[in-house]
Amino acid sequence: MRKVFVLLVLAAPAVAQPVFTTVFPPEEYSARRAKVMAQIGDSVALVLGTTETPGETPLRQNSQFHYLCGVVEPRAVLVMDGRSQKTTLFLNARNVQRERSAYGPGLYPGAEAVQAVGVDAVVDRAEFPEMVKALAADGRNFYTPFRVEVLGSVSQGDPDKLWANNKADPFDGRASREEAFRTHLKVMAPKSEIVDLDPVLNGLRAVKSPREIGVIREATRIAGLGIMEAMRDAKPGMTEYELQADAEFVFKKYGALGASYFALIAAGKNTYYSHYHRNTAVLKDGDLVQFDYAPDYRNYQSDVTRVFPANGKFTAWQREYYEIYRKLYETVIASIRPHVTPGNVISAAVRKMDVVMASYKFSDPKIKAAAQSFVSKYRSQTEARSLGHSVGLEVHDVRRSSPTLEPGEIFTIEPAMRLEELHLGMRFEDMLLITETGVENLSSFVPIEIADIEKLMADRKHGLSEAHRSLRGGKKQVTVH
Repeated sequence: MRKVFVLLVLAAPAVAQPVFTTVFPPEEYSARRAKVMAQIGDSVALVLGTTETPGETPLRQNSQFHYLCGVVEPRAVLVMDGRSQKTTLFLNARNVQRERSAYGPGLYPGAEAVQAVGVDAVVDRAEFPEMVKALAADGRNFYTPFRVEVLGSVSQGDPDKLWANNKADPFDGRASREEAFRTHLKVMAPKSEIVDLDPVLNGLRAVKSPREIGVIREATRIAGLGIMEAMRDAKPGMTEYELQADAEFVFKKYGALGASYFALIAAGKNTYYSHYHRNTAVLKDGDLVQFDYAPDYRNYQSDVTRVFPANGKFTAWQREYYEIYRKLYETVIASIRPHVTPGNVISAAVRKMDVVMASYKFSDPKIKAAAQSFVSKYRSQTEARSLGHSVGLEVHDVRRSSPTLEPGEIFTIEPAMRLEELHLGMRFEDMLLITETGVENLSSFVPIEIADIEKLMADRKHGLSEAHRSLRGGKKQVTVH
């Protein structure tokens, strides 16, 4: 246990929240690196850590580097030798001025770092080029990530598009850091083949280990508590961003570094948009609020969505709309099982949906039409390759290549049901873990039944402290003299 504490305290910048103190022990990372080396054969894998932050923000490691060693130091490089089965970590030499002015105690080359990280050697970054040249002279090929690095509140597609646009922009033209690194590798090792490491890493990341599941479970607990706090606090006259503040208070209270993604808090007609994120509208009496927000916790993400009435009570019409969506949504979760394709799940769910539709008492033809459209969309997706998006180190995480759902996969479903004429939408989202026997809903504790939501919203005394509420309750004009 002491070894883990040393690793993570040394690796964490002092300006960050204390969220890197119990991530994983060194043997978790060692096992991952062993799987990588088993797949690259006689080649060598090279992975760059992220750079310093551009301002006064906590340093957060990129996904691929974090997955392999958990070290949070700028400009680190990890080298995994498939032939020798040895791992070398390259770090910047100690900089006392940097310690004093910015990060506090860091992790530096030497025996102490070797013990803390659990690798074979930790040496000065200045020695990295010579190692590459020596390996190349020995006829070795190199694996390295081709995709752009992913940091907090981002999924892989986001930086990929950004850097593709940067390169194509006639007023910019920059290549990504990863592309620039490959260019330098070709210069240092002109006869070596440069191979994409991402498929190897992504294949491993798609199935979560028990320790990863534990961290994601906690991230989901925090996400759910944030949503529940917003439910308790909501009332007409508040702004969407005030509900965001409720969740962020909870995220920080439980040690999150930040958010998994921008807050998607939509009231009234804003619910029509799945990723509405302006969060500036005022809640009105009679509005439904769609709340989708989760923390970035120990480099892992969550993603949960609930819908609730701004005033704490569903109207009869809202009940009809909400309940048919809930019943149809839950047929999908009830149909999920391991070792089957997403298409198999959808086929089973549609049969259940048909039963729900046949027995549901509609009074508004617009709601019935929306529900029929919802079922029709699922009926047309029986060949689908996924049910939603994976969640892990990224909120839209890497996918497993297997055509079937297998134990250890975590993903969400978030199908929307829209009332086009009224410009309204309805969308839930849950964190689903495939197990050996079925599926576990990690976010099932977040109220979804109408009676449970109304009960929670009536129980304001068990939410934020009254002092905290009063700070946001009196919106006084500030006069500057």
